[in-house]
Amino acid sequence: MITFYVWLHVVWQVLLSYIFFYPLFMSTLWMIGAIFFYFKNEKPYLKEIIPPLRANETWPGVSILIPCYNEGQNAIETITYALNVQYPEFEVIAVNDGSKDDTLEILLSLAQNNPKLKVVNLAENQGKALGLQAGALVSKYEYLVGIDGDALIDPFCLHWIVKHFIRYPQVAAVTGNPRIRNRTSLLGKIQVGEFSSIVGMIKRAQRSFGRLFTVSGVITGFRKAAVHEVGYWSPDMLTEDIDITWKLQSNGWDVRFEPRALVWILMPETIKGLWKQRLRWAMGGAQVMLKNFKVVFQPKQTHLWGLMTELVLSMVWAYSMLIVFLVWVLDKFMDLPYLMVTDSPILPNESSIILIGACLIQFYVSKWLDGHYDKGMGQNYFWMIWYPFAFWFLNLFTAVTALPKVLFAKKKRARWVSPDRGAHQQIKKVKE
Repeated sequence: MITFYVWLHVVWQVLLSYIFFYPLFMSTLWMIGAIFFYFKNEKPYLKEIIPPLRANETWPGVSILIPCYNEGQNAIETITYALNVQYPEFEVIAVNDGSKDDTLEILLSLAQNNPKLKVVNLAENQGKALGLQAGALVSKYEYLVGIDGDALIDPFCLHWIVKHFIRYPQVAAVTGNPRIRNRTSLLGKIQVGEFSSIVGMIKRAQRSFGRLFTVSGVITGFRKAAVHEVGYWSPDMLTEDIDITWKLQSNGWDVRFEPRALVWILMPETIKGLWKQRLRWAMGGAQVMLKNFKVVFQPKQTHLWGLMTELVLSMVWAYSMLIVFLVWVLDKFMDLPYLMVTDSPILPNESSIILIGACLIQFYVSKWLDGHYDKGMGQNYFWMIWYPFAFWFLNLFTAVTALPKVLFAKKKRARWVSPDRGAHQQIKKVKE
């Protein structure tokens, strides 16, 4: 019996060490990788409005794909920005995916006075994946750039994306750098820092180490031939952006991150909207993990082993944190001396202060990186102190909730619905 409790104590200490050291290690790794990426890929171009062409290079045509569902409030602004990009040859293809509001009427009205705008109308709601595929099938150019129906694209975004395609024939996708538009609420301010210190920094680091976990669904360029080769976007995946990234990289294609390819987006400003969005992201990640776990047994897919390991370890961390929390609660009602449960896993102590400090350092590094393109980031740095308390636990509980929901859910097509986005309409996609 003594031996059992000794082993139980050892396991408990290992669990506590993993909860502490894993995020600390990953934060350090992300910062190192992101800084390396900056000096190698960003700093040489900081003074350039568009990347200079090399000998024998020309700017090819680009098709901008904009799938829309109930985007009546945002369609005019989004389409106008897309039509005003400063690129020599392009077309805009707006796909109305069975909207129930006046989206179709607005799109058709805009198309009457804009020859560069095409409108594709799907009579029934088919989901973002099939909306993108419909746009790709009617596009006339080899290079596609997909943005969301509420996104405002930067005038020079296309140049920075296309640069990778014309110089590197193995590149199948180039994901851009989404920036938050709505910054008046606390949730909006925190997400400004999150998209730099988490989304942007991780993409920089992953690119430095070889492969990306996912492109950003709100702004990504694609080589049409590569997308066709892997069967386009999967209509049954909650996060078609994560899935297409893995499909392309599994087939030997390269996927890149371009921080100068900017797009301005709306994000949830309510707890309910944020929970639904992050739960969908977590479920999409779980779907991709289960779908692609076989790569660890395939020697030809070694380039994806690191991403899969990180994905699995993140899921293990979430469940480890849940176990520690439940044991701590149990210890309040039962004496568990062999585990030596003393500190709360959610209240500040020495370990959590170290993690919060590392988090703030990570935010500062990200502010320095993305501050070159987003001049308003410094105003939101103060609010980042709330990120570990709010978003860590939000992401923890969505990750824990996502796995069983994916394991026991029936396979259905992912379609759109339109939940609340605070002061703006939020476009979302869920299983119906």
